[in-house]
Amino acid sequence: MNRTGYFSHSDCRKHEMGAGHPECPQRLDAIEDRLLVSGVADALDRREAPVAPLADIELAHGRMFVAALRGLSDGLRDEIEAGGPTHAKIDPDTSINIHTWDAALRSAGAAIAATDAVLAGELENAFCCVRPPGHHACRDKAMGFCFFNNVAIAARYALERHGLQRVAIVDFDVHHGNGTEDIVAGDPRILMVSFFQHPFYPEGGSQSNASNLVNVPVPAYTRGMQVRDLIETYWIPRLEEHRPEMIFISAGFDAHREDDMGQLGLVEQDYTWITSRIKDVARQHAGSRIVSCLEGGYNLSALGRSVEAHLRVLADV
Repeated sequence: MNRTGYFSHSDCRKHEMGAGHPECPQRLDAIEDRLLVSGVADALDRREAPVAPLADIELAHGRMFVAALRGLSDGLRDEIEAGGPTHAKIDPDTSINIHTWDAALRSAGAAIAATDAVLAGELENAFCCVRPPGHHACRDKAMGFCFFNNVAIAARYALERHGLQRVAIVDFDVHHGNGTEDIVAGDPRILMVSFFQHPFYPEGGSQSNASNLVNVPVPAYTRGMQVRDLIETYWIPRLEEHRPEMIFISAGFDAHREDDMGQLGLVEQDYTWITSRIKDVARQHAGSRIVSCLEGGYNLSALGRSVEAHLRVLADV
């Protein structure tokens, strides 16, 4: 039996934010192609992402925000029928088309379904190959290519619906997961550990001094070995102390040295190492339970290779 789940859905390819936008449907194709060519695809238990129930999304987001996003989507559909624009802007970098709402529900649904399957013991761990990404989505605000915070929703879901006591969120995207921080800061059940390029988007980096956050800002041009040292120094002791019963990963691969979205110097071997260290902690405290969700990664070749490296560790291939 394949013990690593792979959750995705064709709806995630229909959301797009305009020609030339870096957060594009081709990102998922690049990952799929790489996994097929490398043979890693054969080791995965493929599952279709369901639609997330709104009640579960509201574990991490305000009801009015969810309703407003749905209203924006419905309004856009009416505008298009009247010959209006095909996209509605949320911020200078982020917009919706008529498929965004469904794609966002599938992305959150993948994280929830993966959590169910891992906690049921059907899978040891899972990767959600979904878009839109989530870690910039705040409790009451969509921004930075993100609408619903998939990882924060799944973490809260594990606590509220499955009765777990302690979980951890690990974020290795090049950008700070400000949305995740906004949702989980001050919740002692959730430990969030991250590194991120700073100063960089979003402005100000980490905004909270809450004791459940271990956010490690690093300057541009930091390389993988330095990041590994920081992880050993700052993340691992806190993760060991927290003893999470499940680990959620915001798996952004835009800290890769070939990715123009940031200026960090990681390579595939660094993602292998980081995933291995997370897996060590999960094995020790969490019954090996990990759910990983795709965040950033915009150089298509580097993205495919990095996800392959990540999944080779998760699936032991």
